[in-house]
Amino acid sequence: MQYEIGSYDAKTKLPEILRRVESGETFVITNRGKPVADLIPSRASRQVKTAAAINNILRELKGPLTDEELRMLKNTGRK
Repeated sequence: MQYEIGSYDAKTKLPEILRRVESGETFVITNRGKPVADLIPSRASRQVKTAAAINNILRELKGPLTDEELRMLKNTGRK
């Protein structure tokens, strides 16, 4: 969901807004009612989370995976 917030409120509530953006929310920052910026979650953050999840899976499996095992894990996640 996208929220609209004035620049003054964005400045005074920045830590709270950043926590909300980190959890996936988006904001349009306005100045005197006119949109001036979009605040959206970083793609880099998602890539880091994805890499961490992959490393956790590999650590739990304790060994290299075959192509078939990787395909099975990939398909399981598509439910």
